[in-house]
Amino acid sequence: MKSTMTSRIGLGGFLAVLCLAAPALAQGPGGGPSAEPQTAREVAPVDLTGTWVSVVSEDWRWRMVTPTRGDFASIPLNAEGRRVGLEWDPEADEAAGLECKAFGAPAVMRIPGRVRINWQDDETLMIETDQGMQTRLLRFGVPAGANAPPSRQGHSVANWERPAQGIGPRDSFGPFSGRIGQHPRALEVTTTNLLPGYLRRNGPPYSEDAVLEEYFDHHVQPNGDEWFTVTTVVTDPTYLRGAFITSTDFKKEANDDSFDPVACSAR
Repeated sequence: MKSTMTSRIGLGGFLAVLCLAAPALAQGPGGGPSAEPQTAREVAPVDLTGTWVSVVSEDWRWRMVTPTRGDFASIPLNAEGRRVGLEWDPEADEAAGLECKAFGAPAVMRIPGRVRINWQDDETLMIETDQGMQTRLLRFGVPAGANAPPSRQGHSVANWERPAQGIGPRDSFGPFSGRIGQHPRALEVTTTNLLPGYLRRNGPPYSEDAVLEEYFDHHVQPNGDEWFTVTTVVTDPTYLRGAFITSTDFKKEANDDSFDPVACSAR
């Protein structure tokens, strides 16, 4: 009789039973509701908080001193970008109160100095720089743009880097899709809504149309030293003929005793 009843129920009845059971299967342990979504801070795969000092092991001539006018080596400026860059005038920038044009988000991590990273709240990672005294807010779960006005640090949307998806570029996250899934323990950030600024202190420009993408990779050495490397990708249809890509290393310090804020300088 039991087998006869089962056959009468049929596949449709069986699926109906599954649908009725689905809410119970979605409950958490003990029949209660499933767990609340975790915050970006709670699910962070690495801890980037603390004070970090940049380690200059490359590009000394462009980072440790202000390059000479027209020294735009390695920056893929187009003709218009070169023309504007050659008009660099630090005195004019000082007179206009634009000393911080080289301290915007696309360039500030490349300036030798220290950064202090903390959670402003559970969904916002804050980066403070001692050089130029800039504050960057990396917001998780906030739509790109979010109606923010243009600013020196722009509007930054952060994600913990997603696992490999196998096909296609990332969905509307940015123009640079070569990294997805390659380093699943990295922080990725896309920044838009930028004020025009300089990619280096000697005037190579980026425009308000520039898009900044960053990938923060955390490393622990065998001796326990902590480092992170930030790979920076700047694209700009106005002044660049291709992506400007750099990588910058930072080493964690024991405390922030050496964090010494210094105002922006146009020279």
